[in-house]
Amino acid sequence: MNKSMMLVTGSWGNNKTFKMIPVTPECPFNEAIFDRDSKVLALIGKEKKQSMHMVAKLDDNGDVKTLKLGRRAGGKEYAEERKTLETYYEYYVENPDEIKNIINLFAVNADSFDYTQYMEQAYVEEPTSNLITV
Repeated sequence: MNKSMMLVTGSWGNNKTFKMIPVTPECPFNEAIFDRDSKVLALIGKEKKQSMHMVAKLDDNGDVKTLKLGRRAGGKEYAEERKTLETYYEYYVENPDEIKNIINLFAVNADSFDYTQYMEQAYVEEPTSNLITV
């Protein structure tokens, strides 16, 4: 298998992270991104599937229909309906060794891009305090 992605710096939420972008048409993925908060590499495939999603209901003008009687149980102030949408397959890799294996398998610049800095910062545990309060 030819290496078909390139590691680049990106952002996810408030964090700097790494992403992988395709560099050849044969690449099986549209993109990949490492979420430092959940410590997961999310890969978005090129293949599509049909899946059900809750989406906002729209009025005749294309505006979101707001609820007349306040909020729903989930706190949303607009009506929703379940629709079948075409979406890309998503793959989530949690194990750090498996994430590194995928990067080394697909990234043309795996040996020169320091992606581990983002992973190591994500896996550092918060220090616990020994402070006792009374």
